[in-house]
Amino acid sequence: MPYYVITYDVSEQRVNKIRKILKKYFVWVQNSVFEGEISLGKLEKCKQELLRVIDQREDSIYIYKVHRLTDLDKQVIGVEKEFTDNFL
Repeated sequence: MPYYVITYDVSEQRVNKIRKILKKYFVWVQNSVFEGEISLGKLEKCKQELLRVIDQREDSIYIYKVHRLTDLDKQVIGVEKEFTDNFL
């Protein structure tokens, strides 16, 4: 499955809605950063949910596809969030 990194910059009034949508599909790794593997079908569903919430004149969401996960070199300084941090 493809691996993605998602970042967003949205109006404060929509931040919680965006975060809630992305938590259903990805791992929350930092305040406005999510990442993880996802099928193309689920990615499209996620994007449709995001489009219903954002204001495209003000907000932005960046979707980065990692083509080869073996080439991803991630370095974390400080506390790395665990996958289980997403469960309520």
